[in-house]
Amino acid sequence: MAVLRSEVKAYIVQALACFDTPSQVAEAVKTEFGITITRQQVESHDPSKYAGQRLAKKWADLFHDTRKRFREETAEIPIANRAYRLRALGRMAEKAENMKNMALTAQLLEQAAKECGDVYVNRKIEPDKPLGAQAGEQHAVAEYTLRPDEDAPASPHL
Repeated sequence: MAVLRSEVKAYIVQALACFDTPSQVAEAVKTEFGITITRQQVESHDPSKYAGQRLAKKWADLFHDTRKRFREETAEIPIANRAYRLRALGRMAEKAENMKNMALTAQLLEQAAKECGDVYVNRKIEPDKPLGAQAGEQHAVAEYTLRPDEDAPASPHL
């Protein structure tokens, strides 16, 4: 097992804290520092695993601080936001439709529907009572039934 300098250990601990796999980290260390290490040696720097339970407190603290910061900053990554993903899917679907690629367009539209959630289920929407409504008053209930186009022909007529 190679003896690692502090900067290499810090690199390994931070990469593991950002959910990189030991294989990815070993390859990155080889590329970045020119040092060949095994996956097992990398895993010994992860305090959340059995192999890393004896990791020095300094490195364990660095791991936990980095992981906490990574999780908090995930919201700042554009692709982690639903609106960004829906806009990108919209652009892709429009481009696929302009290219007459209807199969890809349908897949992209389905992906967008999944992204929105609750699209394929029947649901009952009950709006909140307006301000000033009496407790005993009944209020309108909007009911929406979402179902596939059952009346559509199996093969399109062009």
